[in-house]
Amino acid sequence: MARRSLVRAAAVIGAASLALAGCSSNGDDSASGDGANGSAAAAESTVETDCEPQQATAGANPVTTPLKLGTLLPDTGSLAFLGPPMVAGTQLAVNDVNAAGGVLGQPVELIPGDSGDTTTDTANATVDRELAAGVSAIMGAASSSVSLKVIDKITSAGVVMFSPANTSDQFICYPDKGQYFRTAPTDVLQAQALAQLIANDGAQRVSILAMNDPYGTGLAENLRTNLADAGLPDDQVQKIVYDPNAQSYNAEVDQVNNFGPDAVAVIGFDESSRIITRMHEVGIGPSDGMLVYGVDGNMGNALGEASAPGLLDGMQGTTPLTDVGAAFQDRVRSVNPALIDFNYSGESYDAVVITALAAEQAGSTAGVDIAANINSVTKDGTVCTSFQECLPLVQAGEDIDYDGITGKLDFDDAGEPSIGSYGHMKFGADNSLSTEGYIVVGE
Repeated sequence: MARRSLVRAAAVIGAASLALAGCSSNGDDSASGDGANGSAAAAESTVETDCEPQQATAGANPVTTPLKLGTLLPDTGSLAFLGPPMVAGTQLAVNDVNAAGGVLGQPVELIPGDSGDTTTDTANATVDRELAAGVSAIMGAASSSVSLKVIDKITSAGVVMFSPANTSDQFICYPDKGQYFRTAPTDVLQAQALAQLIANDGAQRVSILAMNDPYGTGLAENLRTNLADAGLPDDQVQKIVYDPNAQSYNAEVDQVNNFGPDAVAVIGFDESSRIITRMHEVGIGPSDGMLVYGVDGNMGNALGEASAPGLLDGMQGTTPLTDVGAAFQDRVRSVNPALIDFNYSGESYDAVVITALAAEQAGSTAGVDIAANINSVTKDGTVCTSFQECLPLVQAGEDIDYDGITGKLDFDDAGEPSIGSYGHMKFGADNSLSTEGYIVVGE
């Protein structure tokens, strides 16, 4: 099936108690355009998403040794705040799989590893160690930029790479030999959700501040396109791409101030607190009455903790969110009682269960055999919602449709969910984050 970027989809808003998810988008390294789009022109590449994604081919000889899974999750680096819930969700899933009998009647072995971020070579060292240990699949990375550093090494080894948090549309057509998968929806869908939120608030002139990496530039471009679809003229949308490692963001914030927007979208990671602090210094922060929006890379409690009291009051945004329920949160806390966020815990859990079910369906723990079966266990069969419920169906030769902790998945040919659920998040006067409702796109 060909995939095309900038899908047009209806969004539905409702109230719910949700748990956080998601991180990354498409793009390159550039610094913004002309006219309303900034003062410094620079070329930006366009990511191709109209393609026939590569599919995995099962091997001739099944492998029946115990399934080994590695993790490539952020214990350190700029996304370290996302690590604990993903690690806990992964461990909980392995515990559940093993409690139900394991894979091919044998317990799954989990080999943990740190991804770091793009400023270090931690990810490569972790991948080398896990490949040497004989893993069949690696859960991670969280950052799209980190995943892009190691995807070729992993997939060329015939190992599954399964991210619970990558959202970059660069992966849709990536030549991954059909070995790359993710449980987080792409930023093509998040851009639709964020554009709807901004448009519903009545914004007529919008500035977009985006970090210069695959996450920021891709989400920013998709957001600009979806704002145009919502009726905003091109000259009413400013896009500025910044260096996330810069010492100061004064110049970029001054460009925004001079543009005179009535809404600002900040697409970044932990540097977002410094950007919003500068915005407040010139009178255009969320606590000053400006409509300010964030995304999955910054709409978390970590931003509230890193910002001055009350600074974020009124800031809204989107993040991949699914109603995982209090019972699942309690179970994840049983693995790590210190958790305060549940970002990507459900997506991490589902990635492990899908991998285990694919290995059962393949009758093999070889990475290529698992990859050849992943998409099919998420759609077009008998619905089941846990490894324990799905396992006997697979063992009986029945086609299954695993609907996981994060809901209906229905993986498409690119190995990713075809439906995206996003939380409408909002910071209060005490910098605490609440869920106002959710937006579903792709249905």
